[in-house]
Amino acid sequence: MVTMKQIAELCGVSRGTVDRALNGRGRVNAETAENIRKMAKQLGYEPNPAGKALAARKHRPVIGIILSSEGNAFFDRVIEGIKAAAEEYKIYGLQVEIHTMKGYLPEDQLALIESIQADVNALILNPINDKRIVQKIDELVDAGVFVVNLNNDVDGSKRHCYVGSDYYNGGITACALLEAMIGTSAKIGLVLGSRQVLGHKQRLEGFYHRMKRVKDFEVIDVIEHEDDEIFAYERTKEFLRLHPETTAICALAAGVYGIGRAVMQLPEEKRPMVIAFDSVPTTVEMMKFGVVRATLYQHPYRQGHLAVDLAFAYLVNGRLPEKQEYIMKNEIRLLENL
Repeated sequence: MVTMKQIAELCGVSRGTVDRALNGRGRVNAETAENIRKMAKQLGYEPNPAGKALAARKHRPVIGIILSSEGNAFFDRVIEGIKAAAEEYKIYGLQVEIHTMKGYLPEDQLALIESIQADVNALILNPINDKRIVQKIDELVDAGVFVVNLNNDVDGSKRHCYVGSDYYNGGITACALLEAMIGTSAKIGLVLGSRQVLGHKQRLEGFYHRMKRVKDFEVIDVIEHEDDEIFAYERTKEFLRLHPETTAICALAAGVYGIGRAVMQLPEEKRPMVIAFDSVPTTVEMMKFGVVRATLYQHPYRQGHLAVDLAFAYLVNGRLPEKQEYIMKNEIRLLENL
């Protein structure tokens, strides 16, 4: 195993200089520090785990996590992934603090960020696509806070990276899947949480883009329900009352259980085909009832775990993300392969 002493000898400096250059402790000439880092990388140097743990515990790094997750079962598995990663890194003194909110009001999210920003070294944020949130992200990054946008992104921020699915591709895939299952003629209701969420907007755009290839697909209306099951139920029920000609519903976000309950109130022969996203327990239940025919899976556990992995790598090892985006594949799931 390569040691600091060996790097020091090769670079012609003291071991203390190597320590300061690799760990950001004290002043080192910029050119010397760069040479040391290049040599360490070339030799495959890895700090001693016990030493890293001791150093991290002294600094007690804190990751603040803000999720618009209340009432949205998708995030249960995201949070499981976050907690599993937090447990793995507990030896390093890493603290992970999860804060949740309901809905997509930028004012609420901004207030929550401001309430914790002085106490965190990293922020994992499920952001609302609003210029005030973008400005706050940029402010945090400029202040030295490591920022990961989780499960959703925003337009044009300085965040360090995004972890989540490709929403535009998800919309394309949903449309192609519907065509494969129903044929080339359908009168469709599209149901989503909010256009305030960049991913929901992108998924809608992807669906419309793919729909250009299908001659007789018609979108009757787009329903927004703030990822609230009650709103999803009420608004879908009213939509179906006004549009009994509907043959398909694409649930492009959460609220699938509410959508399914509204569909189930129709006689079986008049129920539209429903495809959805994610495989939360209530969606699986709707699949067992035959209401939801297929769903697109986004790997929520991996999203949560990876976001913490990246924040840990930066806070403890000083390692920046290798990519701007870490994309989870959209996978088609039927009841038979859940």
